Amino acid sequence: MEELLIALADRVALAAEIAAVVCIAVGMVETVVRLVVVVGGRKMSYRDARRGVWTGFAAWIVLALEFALAADIARTAIAPTWDDIGRLAAIAVIRTVLNYFLEKDLSEFGPGEVEKEERAG
Repeated sequence: MEELLIALADRVALAAEIAAVVCIAVGMVETVVRLVVVVGGRKMSYRDARRGVWTGFAAWIVLALEFALAADIARTAIAPTWDDIGRLAAIAVIRTVLNYFLEKDLSEFGPGEVEKEERAG
């Protein structure tokens, strides 16, 4: 039974890691497209345009970090050793700190603030 749980946890972790990579890839493509549109359009100030592009990419990174942490938790959930727990704790602290600061930066804009800036520009 334990082998079945370990296999299931590995598959769940792999799926979460794939989701994290997909989030990063989609975020990168979206960011590059937005940069091209911003540079080509020049309808708003450089600072506002850069902020809008950064916030969009930061949101994708936050989502990817959540999936990556979920993958680590799934891998460590079944019969962890103290080494596994220590590694998970270190990774969780690093990702949580990164996530906290990204979320803090994103919350400064409030819901829809970037879209308002883009329409107003």
